[in-house]
Amino acid sequence: MIFVEHETVKLSEIVLKWCPDMLPFLKQNELNCWIVLRDGMNILEPEDAMEIIQQSIYEHQKAGCIH
Repeated sequence: MIFVEHETVKLSEIVLKWCPDMLPFLKQNELNCWIVLRDGMNILEPEDAMEIIQQSIYEHQKAGCIH
């Protein structure tokens, strides 16, 4: 049996670690959203971090368009 440890972090933690220059461009509600990482922060690669950030922005924008 393979045990996979999940880690839940705020998007702000990911941004601060891998893309701190993007911090001023993200809204507070985006930064406060919770992200579940299947293998935790230690294994997260920079390109994966960028994909998570982009997807989170997209999801928040999409949610803002639904009334």
